[in-house]
Amino acid sequence: MLNKRDKRDYDAIVVGSGPNGLAAAITLQQQGLSVLIAEAKPTIGGGLRTQELTLPGFKHDVCSAIHPLAADSPFFNTLPLEAHGLEFIYPSIAAAHPFSDGSVALLKHSVAETAAMLDKDSKAYVDVIHPVVKNWPLIRNDILGPLRFPEHPVLMAKFGWQGLRSAVHFSKKFSSGKAKALFAGMAAHSIQPLSNMATSAFGLVLMATAHHKGWPMAKGGSASIANALASFFISLGGKIETSFNVESIGQLPSAHAVLFDVTPRQLLKISGHHFSSFYDSQLRSYRYGAGVFKIDWALDAPTPFTAPEARLAGTLHLGNTFEEIVESERLIWENRVSENPFVLFTQQSVFDDTRAPEGKHTAWAYCHTPRGSNKDMTEIIERQVERFAPGFRERILGRHTMNTEQLEEYNSNYIGGDINGGAMDIRQLFARPALRFSPYRTSEKGLYLCSSSTPPGGGVHGMCGYHAARIALRDIFNIEINLPIKVY
Repeated sequence: MLNKRDKRDYDAIVVGSGPNGLAAAITLQQQGLSVLIAEAKPTIGGGLRTQELTLPGFKHDVCSAIHPLAADSPFFNTLPLEAHGLEFIYPSIAAAHPFSDGSVALLKHSVAETAAMLDKDSKAYVDVIHPVVKNWPLIRNDILGPLRFPEHPVLMAKFGWQGLRSAVHFSKKFSSGKAKALFAGMAAHSIQPLSNMATSAFGLVLMATAHHKGWPMAKGGSASIANALASFFISLGGKIETSFNVESIGQLPSAHAVLFDVTPRQLLKISGHHFSSFYDSQLRSYRYGAGVFKIDWALDAPTPFTAPEARLAGTLHLGNTFEEIVESERLIWENRVSENPFVLFTQQSVFDDTRAPEGKHTAWAYCHTPRGSNKDMTEIIERQVERFAPGFRERILGRHTMNTEQLEEYNSNYIGGDINGGAMDIRQLFARPALRFSPYRTSEKGLYLCSSSTPPGGGVHGMCGYHAARIALRDIFNIEINLPIKVY
């Protein structure tokens, strides 16, 4: 098929080297095509970068830090990433949810162990979560893909019956504050009011991944994931060009297909009126979500959480009660800042001694803020950490902060600090960036979108890139593929 097409510099070009761009490029290169990745920054990775942000020797994940969907990705699991230097570290406690009274709820690998800590909600937790965990290997591909007729329609219908509910409504399955708060912390990863439809799906998916595989971190930092993907791509014959900032299609070498790991706003700018007026208007009406404010700390010692078990968790949800979390997330969408925000906190150096000098530690955290907010949340976040870990401030050697504007400057996909590539509410969960037969196709033949602004949305899983590349292979190269491509 290839020699029947007119000669181009490359068969395909991928603009952007985040996890989705890398996944798209690998998928195309695996089929014997010649593929170029064009990356605007001097280094690859998008949200997968690790830098010494505070002090020398302290390695901080600039964006994403914990990777349940990377470890459980249907596409990444077909790749020999361990042979290319990737090692995941799995804390025995995926997440801890401490309370101001010193107690804690724990998300462990075992459903039974997790349920046992929820007292009178133990049976309710098993009844709700066990079926999702049991069915997860069968429904995972459909959940992490575009809207289509599912491989297991009955199982997906059962999941949808639960997942389409709001987290507020779903929490009524539990009677205790501990269970309600634990679930609210999981659902709050949706970065939207927990009264919104389908917010319970986020909580169910995260709990399923914790019980199925765990919530790991990449040894040495999140950049290890990007480096392993890039190494495998290059081993297949692919080419990466960094410091190549694509501002218009005319800058690119000639290719039969171009896939963009960007959001609709950048795509409109780069396209230069290549799209139909209707598709153009759809992209312009695309809605971005709330932002985040992020802090990295260099610490003299581990974070002194009051609850001993919290010191053994990779991730912590610092939000206290169900009611406080619901209120915090509601305020953000009213363009207000919570004085008691829901804070996502990780402590990688407790498990990975490559992250800090001997005897020292790191910590990583963010809270949700209104999109585009430039408010300094440092004091508010540190006060929330101190609430559950008295003495935390005394251990700080250095800090690095990023508000929503700085996050967007760092990564142009983070519009207004939105790390999910667009609001992931019920209106844009599947119809992102537009309601089309295929969300990855643009209105211009040969141009595709492969970012988190397409299904299944945000997260380090590469599935947006895989699905976009699959459509491009079918459309342009008459090649049909399905997972698994090749399992190593």
